[in-house]
Amino acid sequence: MGRTRRLDHATLAKRGFLLGVGLFALGVLGEVIGPVLVGPLPGWGDMLFTDMEGLGILVALFAPLIFGIILPLTE
Repeated sequence: MGRTRRLDHATLAKRGFLLGVGLFALGVLGEVIGPVLVGPLPGWGDMLFTDMEGLGILVALFAPLIFGIILPLTE
């Protein structure tokens, strides 16, 4: 059997959660501050910030679940 690398699951879960929160925060700030600074956003810019909000929520929810609960149980 091959050797597997030991992962620090707690650190990965925390960093994944913070990445998700950061994506969400950047998406919200872009939606709110973008039109104030540059005027109306183009369609792709608006969709980018909306996607960042949705992806941030998903990452923030699933990173602790995967890295904090599921992966430690499979080792």
